[in-house]
Amino acid sequence: MIALELFFFLIVILIAAEIFVNALEHLGEKLGISEGVTGSIFAAVGTAMPETIVPLLAIFAGTQNQRLNEEIGVGAILGAPLMLSTLSLCLMALAVWKKRGAQGHLTPEKTGLKRDLDFFLASFTIAAVALFVPHESPAMRAMLAVVMVLIYFFYVMLTLKASAALVKDGHATEADDPMFLARLGLPTNMGTILLQLGVALAMLVLGAKGFIHGIEQAAPLLGISALVLSLMIVPVATELPEKVNSILWIRKHKDTLAFGNITGAMVFQGTLLPAIGVLLTPWAPQKEVLAGVVITLIAASWLRFMMMRGQLRVWHLAINGGLYATYLGIALT
Repeated sequence: MIALELFFFLIVILIAAEIFVNALEHLGEKLGISEGVTGSIFAAVGTAMPETIVPLLAIFAGTQNQRLNEEIGVGAILGAPLMLSTLSLCLMALAVWKKRGAQGHLTPEKTGLKRDLDFFLASFTIAAVALFVPHESPAMRAMLAVVMVLIYFFYVMLTLKASAALVKDGHATEADDPMFLARLGLPTNMGTILLQLGVALAMLVLGAKGFIHGIEQAAPLLGISALVLSLMIVPVATELPEKVNSILWIRKHKDTLAFGNITGAMVFQGTLLPAIGVLLTPWAPQKEVLAGVVITLIAASWLRFMMMRGQLRVWHLAINGGLYATYLGIALT
């Protein structure tokens, strides 16, 4: 019964992702902004709502068990960037492996991708340092959390500033398919775009809340902690929007949107969410937590290194998938 409940909410999230990405492309086209802004900010933040809602609901309005709530919160916060930097990138490459080949080129707009990865690595390194700051130093923890929040707002400002030049260079967002609501006879305007986005986000939140209940029931049955289950299971569900959206875009040769959707979400989830974790949870270097943080930093650094070499190829992202398998081996032993 629990498996059916989790599967149901996976389907809800999957459908919501398709509705969401369709509306986002029309929003980006309507506003005349670049693919980088649409992917790195709009799509990333919007589809990161479940990852944001899960830890917040768990911490503030979860179960009666406070320790369980905190474990779910930490797992959801750290599991999201881990999943994005490893498995999500690997699945995106697998989606075009047959068509482009292992040596096929991936061609995202480099300045935006470098900016995303630089900001993520800077903030997530701070989150890693915070694991070793004792709880008896609340002022130091608060300072690190504030720095991570400021990093994200500075990132948003730089990304928006770069948009106009990218549009002139041919990186403007273009919608390929009609709006879903337009197929029902409604006009494609800002009102219907926002309505479709709202419906999709509501479905994403519904899926996230359902998963909190499912994990509460599943953890004792499987004989593993809620922390480990949250690190592995919650991101699979809440990251489906990023993976599905990016797969849809990269198969259409919209590499900038595909990468921006994932790396932009990494920035969001490597800044604001760890800041919440540092302030409100027992942010400590447990084996599963520390392994997840280290592997996430390695995966992001690998992507940045290969991108800066000038030729990012499909097989490079298979390494990221291998890093996720490595994490599973550590967490489950």
